[in-house]
Amino acid sequence: MEQNHKNEEKKALIWKVKKPIRLLKLEANWFFKRNRFSSLIRKTVKSYKMFGFRTTRQRIGHKLRGMNASKLIAKTPLFTDAELEQQRKHTFEKKIKYSIIVPLYNTPEKFLREMIESVLHQTYSNLELCMADGSDSEHGNVGTICSEYAEKDSRIKYKKLDKNYGISGNTNECLDMATGDYIGLFDHDDLLHPAALYEVTKTIMETGADFVYTDETTFHVTPKDAFNPHFKPDFAPDTLCGNNYICHFTVFKRTLMDEVGKFDPSCDGSQDHDFVLRLTEKAKRVAHIPEILYYWRAHPGSVAEEIGVKPYVVEAGIKAIERRVERMGKEGEVSTVAEGLTIYRVKYKIQGKPKVSILIPNYNHLEDLKKCLDSIFEKSSYQNYEIVIVENNSTDPEIFEYYQTLEQQENVKVVVWEGPFNYSAINNFGAEYCSGEYLILLNNDTEVIAADWIQEMLMFAQREDVGIVGAKLYYSDDTIQHAGLGIGLLGVAGHFFRGVDRAHIGYMGRLLYAQNLSAVTGACIMMRRDVWDEVSGLDETFAVSFNDVDLCMRVRKAGYLIVWTPFAELYHYESKSRGTDDTLKKQKCLVAEATDFQQRWMKELELGDPYYNPNFSLDREDFQILPVVEQRKAR
Repeated sequence: MEQNHKNEEKKALIWKVKKPIRLLKLEANWFFKRNRFSSLIRKTVKSYKMFGFRTTRQRIGHKLRGMNASKLIAKTPLFTDAELEQQRKHTFEKKIKYSIIVPLYNTPEKFLREMIESVLHQTYSNLELCMADGSDSEHGNVGTICSEYAEKDSRIKYKKLDKNYGISGNTNECLDMATGDYIGLFDHDDLLHPAALYEVTKTIMETGADFVYTDETTFHVTPKDAFNPHFKPDFAPDTLCGNNYICHFTVFKRTLMDEVGKFDPSCDGSQDHDFVLRLTEKAKRVAHIPEILYYWRAHPGSVAEEIGVKPYVVEAGIKAIERRVERMGKEGEVSTVAEGLTIYRVKYKIQGKPKVSILIPNYNHLEDLKKCLDSIFEKSSYQNYEIVIVENNSTDPEIFEYYQTLEQQENVKVVVWEGPFNYSAINNFGAEYCSGEYLILLNNDTEVIAADWIQEMLMFAQREDVGIVGAKLYYSDDTIQHAGLGIGLLGVAGHFFRGVDRAHIGYMGRLLYAQNLSAVTGACIMMRRDVWDEVSGLDETFAVSFNDVDLCMRVRKAGYLIVWTPFAELYHYESKSRGTDDTLKKQKCLVAEATDFQQRWMKELELGDPYYNPNFSLDREDFQILPVVEQRKAR
């Protein structure tokens, strides 16, 4: 008893001694949360803990390279004053009414007034602002300010709630107030561009969309100090499962919400992600406006300011995606790709054990082929596969000796193509000897890294809406060789993030999760045999180049999605200088096939890659933002 008393006295003494340290820590936390420079340091430390030194260095480098472009974008008006005035005078054929929904909770006066003013200053004026206030008793000024504005403008609706019902509950109270044809979601501390509703209306008139979203940027004090423009792809369901890239500004038809229901309080924290998933599943036409029309305020405590989030937010996101998978009629496990990130990975359950045929063309290159096959044999955890090697005019005796060794295995066969080199013809020929329900086209200069590389592609290929699945490939120096292809890049098609370090997370984290793209490289792709047959395989017109891109374009035209996954990983020992084509004959062939591709897909190239925002340069592969002048020309 006496000993316990002494221990308590000792603890009390230590508590008193450490008081100055505790106060200093509190003071430091207060300073870090309010000082811009210190905030950057704090976020850098968090990034280091979450991603490590190399990735943090890359994140900093990417931010620094984009700072000048971001500053110019922030300081250059999207529209001139004359253009905004013209918008105010414009009359649309149909007069759409918008309900802007804003749940309030202890909103600072400055933020509240700026938010309301940004709505009232819209160049399209047929709107109502619906605000439901769940603020506590110490923030009565929120209601006073809202009532002040409501007295001056009949378009403002305000309701003081009897208690705080949470973000979903408060938002649903706003929705009950709404009478508009379309509803726009708006946070209480953010800002709308004056032309936001005008541009949305214009898009609805042109496309008939029942769901519209825009690009956005993040700012600290005013939009002129915005620092993080988010230029988004067009609608992509798998991308949306991996990350709520749609986010702000979201507008949808009232009848669409009536069909899917309102916000779900059980998903609070990721309630927007859940809601957008449900809305887009039922939407007849989703439209994306590639212009920054929403300003997301970053301040201490806001989601926009943090790189990590609270565990309940991540869990809510997982729940939202699990429900999406269930609504698809699929089974799967959902997890976050890294602790504290709302970026997700879906592992769909593979149905049965279908046979997969791995098709590998080969000419000499014994060591390359052996390394490739050994990695498949030794690392692949999926066992129901066969390998079909298409021999094409090899001259090395050792390769034929190796073939004889391989053919002693039940799941390996070697077939011979005696014609001249034509990548498309060789694969089409080899496919006739494949007995699997699924085909993998694989280059002989690849090496498997991930043991579950087959499963990671198969889980997507089994979906009826998916036509082709591509992998993430690295050069031997652990830089990226392939992370999907962008149509129109470098004239025809370019590899996203080529040459970037393997640990890089990509623009807005795009290297972290599976997503829909326009094309993937034929060095490693999987597709169902029925899809292959439906599009008649590779087009033999493209003997050397662009045959894989053309295949993806035809598969998409047939109504299927292309999925690229970063979780099927291989090395691809293609030389980085291979694309130089050092002979006149090769150069002529490349130019001829590039021209054929451009002529065949002229319309698609003119429209631009739907998964690559038009505000990015077509001359680079690293999501470099276009200069402001070029952005205005594109618009």
